[in-house]
Amino acid sequence: MRAATSSRTGGCLCGAVRYAISAPMRGVSYCHCGQCRRTHGHFAAYTGVAREGFALTESRGLKWYRSSDQARRGFCAECGASLFWDGTGRGHIAVAAGSLDDDTGLEILGHIYVADKGAYYQIDDGLEQRPQG
Repeated sequence: MRAATSSRTGGCLCGAVRYAISAPMRGVSYCHCGQCRRTHGHFAAYTGVAREGFALTESRGLKWYRSSDQARRGFCAECGASLFWDGTGRGHIAVAAGSLDDDTGLEILGHIYVADKGAYYQIDDGLEQRPQG
């Protein structure tokens, strides 16, 4: 498992939410849970970074939605971009991989919550599949 280099930036479509990452990011997990599918319109692709290596540089559009007892989701209230998954009491924040600005060097780790995947697609890329997280 290769982590990406640090000093990355990203944000939403309209620029009302921007962030900087100054710590290594973990590889990308494809999440097939029902919440991610509804939030993103399909399964989600998330990387993660330690909280101390994550900083908002523009937050005027950032809104948080408490999606469960265990997490909240950050999105842009102006353009609707889904950006973050923030688990309660965790030392890291999950960042939507597609919101990063440039080539990240991130590798795909596998699929999680495949027990909840949509019936309209198959997972056949040969990557690890975990029924839950």
